[in-house]
Amino acid sequence: MTEVVVDGRTLSYGDVVAVAHHGAHVALADGVLPRLVRERAVVDDVVDRQVPTYGLTTGLGARSSYALPRAELDAFSVRTVRGRANAVGDPLPVPVVRAALVSRVNGLVGGGSGVRPEIVRLLVEMLNARVHPVIPEVGSIGASDLCQMAHVGLVVIGEGGAEYDGEVLDGATALRRAGLAPAQLGPKDGHVLCSASPLAAGIGALALHETAALLTLAQAVTALTYEGFRANTSPLDARVLALRPAPGQSRAAAELLSLLTGGELTDPRNARRVQDPVSLRCAAQMHGAGYAALAFADAALMPELNGCGDNPVVLGGAGGVVEGLSGAGDNPGTPPGAGDTPDSLTDTGGEPHAPAPRANAEILSSGNFHTPALALAYDTLALALTQTAAVSAERMRRLLDPAVTGLPANLSPYGPERSGFAPLVKTAQALVAEVRMLSVPVCTDPRQGADAVEDDSTNAALGARRLTTMLGRLRQLLAVEAVVASQAVDLAAPAALGRGPGYLHRAIRKVVPTLTDDRPHGVDVETVSRDILGSEDVRGTLNSWAKEAT
Repeated sequence: MTEVVVDGRTLSYGDVVAVAHHGAHVALADGVLPRLVRERAVVDDVVDRQVPTYGLTTGLGARSSYALPRAELDAFSVRTVRGRANAVGDPLPVPVVRAALVSRVNGLVGGGSGVRPEIVRLLVEMLNARVHPVIPEVGSIGASDLCQMAHVGLVVIGEGGAEYDGEVLDGATALRRAGLAPAQLGPKDGHVLCSASPLAAGIGALALHETAALLTLAQAVTALTYEGFRANTSPLDARVLALRPAPGQSRAAAELLSLLTGGELTDPRNARRVQDPVSLRCAAQMHGAGYAALAFADAALMPELNGCGDNPVVLGGAGGVVEGLSGAGDNPGTPPGAGDTPDSLTDTGGEPHAPAPRANAEILSSGNFHTPALALAYDTLALALTQTAAVSAERMRRLLDPAVTGLPANLSPYGPERSGFAPLVKTAQALVAEVRMLSVPVCTDPRQGADAVEDDSTNAALGARRLTTMLGRLRQLLAVEAVVASQAVDLAAPAALGRGPGYLHRAIRKVVPTLTDDRPHGVDVETVSRDILGSEDVRGTLNSWAKEAT
């Protein structure tokens, strides 16, 4: 994907990945800038009439009852950015910054913020020129990502720090080298730059995209373990599952059977045992719960990624928020009341052809910045990933037990005088311990904020950020299971493997040889995690086979 067009309504996780990890060019959809002009006219009208409006003509937080002098509004925007750039810690990785930026741009173009169009254009230009604000990793409590996104605002006004062409520079220098100029903030612009939850949304989009991929990989690795264990697939029978249709289990079972197509195990009569350990027998239930948690998180994240998280919000005409891109009367060429095109917008001043506000246009207080459902969804997904991790480690341990597999102890062809894969159990347990520690819910932490005003928060950004670490550990854990399962397949030597485990086994054997005598396993695990489970080709192939079932 070389270009992502943002319209405020249809940004996908794949789009965010393309911008964040692959440097896709960002473009604004037709009609966006004229719509932003109409919204800005509402802001200007409220300012001219001195209507008491939170964060526009009044202060913020505990100072919301303080009326700002008209002459101070532009300076107040700048002070809002400077005063909230309080995040600390190591800089967030560039892909995370890019994910946050494209998320914020999409939220702005969707309507409701009232920001000057030049601000949106500059954010897009920063993405495309690869000017990446330095955003410290800690500072959001989930009541908007204020203290972190303010660092983006600093670069917008030519301050702060930014990474450009591999070098960290002051904001003004980074913009200048990229051929860009700082923006002049007007009323409300500073608050808009700090508002909403684009870090929680951007990081979450990357995490959910990776979670979907890892759940498919967990299915494929489980199928490989099935082959080495010679597992009984009767618990995957659709008739069995229909008797208790738990969320996601039928999908997971169908995918496992689809991956096992072409092998012997689709016929349960080829199993070694009548009753397998729970970690194998109930794989569909465990992974099905993961799919259910992912669906819950998706339902909470998509409105955040494609919605307006500002407070207050600008309603641009009769019927509420400014019409959508295909809404009645919103012809991108000649929007009602506006004769300007994107090229006619100036970079330093107001809009020379800005329309008069529409009937019923107003600015209202909003709670859309608050993200309790998103934070709860991230916590739920973290718990589901912990279940997936724990059961992977247990399947790996079962493969080392000759009493249940009929294979040599610890999968060493030399027998008990060699360690085989036994020491790798400790690594698996250590990975599970880290994943479990990171699964502690964060949405229930104590809430504190501005006196008597900001008395609740969600920690949504933290909930999203820890998912990134969990997913990395889970991939390493699946690599442990895959390395061990490949050895089990070698020793069991089934006549035919299913297409999924067969493909995975061949891919692993190209980079990791069969174990004979004892050797270090850590490098093998890292190689499989990076080159096999991290491969887009491997992921795409396994995903296509798994999804044939659904």
